[in-house]
Amino acid sequence: MTSPSAADPPRTPFSTWSGFAAMCLGMFMAILDIQVVATSLPNIQAALLIAPDRMSWIQTAYLIAEVIAIPLTGWLTRVLGMRGLFVIAVSVFTVASIGCATSNGFAVLVAWRTVQGFAGGTLIPAVFAAVFLLFPARGQALATTIAGVIAVLAPTLGPVVGGWITETYSWHWLFLINVVPGLIAALLGAGMLPAERIDIDHVRTLDGPSLLMMALALAALEIALKEAPSRGWTSPWVLGLLLLCAATGVSFVRRTVRRQRPVVDLRALADRDFAIGCWLSFVLGMGLYGSVYLMPVFLGFVRNHGPLAIGEIMLVTGVMQLLTAPLAVALERRVDARWLTAAGFVLFGLGLGLSAFQTWESDFDDMFWPQVIRGGAIMFCLLPPTRLALGHLPPARVPDASGLFNLMRNLGGAIGLALIDTAIYGRAAGHAQHLLSRLSAGDVGAASFIGVPVEALAGRAPGPIDAASEALLRPLIERAGFVAAVNDAWAMLAIITAAGLLVLPFAKRRPPGT
Repeated sequence: MTSPSAADPPRTPFSTWSGFAAMCLGMFMAILDIQVVATSLPNIQAALLIAPDRMSWIQTAYLIAEVIAIPLTGWLTRVLGMRGLFVIAVSVFTVASIGCATSNGFAVLVAWRTVQGFAGGTLIPAVFAAVFLLFPARGQALATTIAGVIAVLAPTLGPVVGGWITETYSWHWLFLINVVPGLIAALLGAGMLPAERIDIDHVRTLDGPSLLMMALALAALEIALKEAPSRGWTSPWVLGLLLLCAATGVSFVRRTVRRQRPVVDLRALADRDFAIGCWLSFVLGMGLYGSVYLMPVFLGFVRNHGPLAIGEIMLVTGVMQLLTAPLAVALERRVDARWLTAAGFVLFGLGLGLSAFQTWESDFDDMFWPQVIRGGAIMFCLLPPTRLALGHLPPARVPDASGLFNLMRNLGGAIGLALIDTAIYGRAAGHAQHLLSRLSAGDVGAASFIGVPVEALAGRAPGPIDAASEALLRPLIERAGFVAAVNDAWAMLAIITAAGLLVLPFAKRRPPGT
């Protein structure tokens, strides 16, 4: 495979676009799978008689395997070639999906989810690496946009697809829907992607200790982030996991930078624009995955909507992504990437901030414009930073760099979700108590936010609420406290997104489209 240059043909061959489409289909399956399974965890729990405290491992097993596989994509690409890696990964993902669907117990399902997560984890960075390995510069903007739309559309469509399957068929079909697309993607990729020589030398020189340390560091971090909101960030278990992550992570970096053939090439992080792109990817991950998480939490717990209704409301974001994608491609070819990125993050932060004023009555109408703004901004938060990070690197370094770039988005999402859960479940009770105090003082605004008719305060002297009345009002007060904590989480995401802008002045100016 040759790198893009002036000698490239005037038009990218149909076979290249077909192979790339197959890779995008595989990535879509991997990302969608996380969301559709999340909607039906209670159904799976009931069917397989899984204890409630173990249910989350159905998702955690997938995510840990995925986050370990993502940075390994560069090494696997060097060993198997892009075509070999994709065909094997999408085939294993398909087989693992069948294994999940036929599981008859918790242990078997978790084992197959681990295999599925590892295979799916390689599909995401492989697609973004393919953009810069398969296409000349003039075709990279369109290819990046297609990959970006699919990467961010899958989480939006997930609740709709998962909700519909849950309400129409059995939980087995959450996994069986991957079989036909998986077969198509594998056959199309095998026939259309360029063939490359398998480099056995990289297998012989595999640095096993580095691989083990990386896996331990990432797995410990993922589990710590999962457990911290419920156990506490200072609990011995969480602190022990974070210490293990730090120790193995530092050892991995020190060993890796000295290796001639490392498992993960970290040298790309010395490139300023790549490092800036990784930071932007990290921040986007927090906002993107955080918003996709917060909306179902609010709509499910506060508005009592089912999975399908939640998915239908969240479709607004996906529709806006599709509508703005052509505009993003056109502007990316003409406008400095730094300005497009700044505009994208400002709008995305604004969309997050507008959601920080919800009440218990907020529903589709109140969520419409924040979703429109966020959906319209996402492509400008993804396309220019991707080019900023990867577009100027030599082809040989792109696979490793793509793995690191996509890993940062996933880590951002994992840390963002942990911070969101900490904010919600750590502040909800305090907000509820504060609202009760305001209600006792006759605060009309507090009564409206809680959902108590203002007329109920008429003629009542300020003072403590009697026990019987408080017992009746307690569900409304707790709901209002939960809403206030969710609003805090939205505001936190908006502030973090704004922090992404701080690095842009340090990025190099590059001609548009290069």
